[in-house]
Amino acid sequence: MAEVQKIYGIHAVQALIEARPDQIVNAWLDRQRKDVKLQIIKETLDDVGIRVEYADKKTLEKLSNNGNHQGVLLTVKLPQEHTEEALKKAVKERDGQAFYLVLDQVTDPHNLGACLRTALAAGVQGVIVPKDNACRLNATVCKVASGAAEVLPVYRVTNLVRTLKYLKTEGIWLSGAAGEATLDVFDAELTGSVAIVMGAEGKGLRQLTQQQCDQLVKIPMSEKMESLNVSVAAGVILYEVFRQNKLP
Repeated sequence: MAEVQKIYGIHAVQALIEARPDQIVNAWLDRQRKDVKLQIIKETLDDVGIRVEYADKKTLEKLSNNGNHQGVLLTVKLPQEHTEEALKKAVKERDGQAFYLVLDQVTDPHNLGACLRTALAAGVQGVIVPKDNACRLNATVCKVASGAAEVLPVYRVTNLVRTLKYLKTEGIWLSGAAGEATLDVFDAELTGSVAIVMGAEGKGLRQLTQQQCDQLVKIPMSEKMESLNVSVAAGVILYEVFRQNKLP
C-alpha cells in the first residue's frame, strides 16, 4: 500500500479536493457538526466519488494527533514529484509571466514544507529542487505545507545549473538571495517572468548557483540579526515579487 499522510482543517481539505481528488484514500467528518462548510465538503466528496465516514470529536482528535481538524480529516497518498521534462513543458506552455522558486540543497523537511506553503500563497507556479542533497516530499513536508504540497508542483532536476541556464533561455530572470549581495531586495527589479533562487540552511547559495543568477539580492536586517531561516527569507522575497507584479 502506498504511503499516506493526513490532511485536516477546512481550507486544506478544500484545496486538496479541488486539486487532487484522485489522491484521497479515506475521508472522515465530525458527526456532531451540521454547519454549512462541512456540508459543502460532504457534497464535494460525494461528487468526486469519495465515501465519507462519520466519527466523533475524540476520534478525529486522535486521528489528527490533536491538530486543528475543524471537523474534517482525509488520508491521502503522498504527492508525486515532477520531472525536469515536466518543468520544461510547463515553462513552454505557460500563459503569461512565469514565477518559480528554486531551492538549492534545502534538506530540512520543515523548511521545505514552509517554503511550499508560502510559495503557493504568493502565487508561485512551481518549486525547483536538485536531485541530490535535497529533501524529498515526505509526510513531514506535507504536514508543514498544510495542503500546498498537493497543489504546487515540485520539480526535481538532475543538474540545477543546467536547469537555471534553461530558464534564462526562456526569458526568466534569476534573482539569487545572498547575504553578501549589495542590492537590497526592495530596490531590485523583480517584475515580469522571474525565478527566486534560495540557498541551503546555514550555507547559502553554492558558488556555481550564484554564477547563474542575473542578480543577487539581500534582505536588509538590523545589526542584531545576521540571517533568516530560509523559509522566512523566501517569504519576504516572494512577497516582494508579488507586490511588484501585483499578482492576483
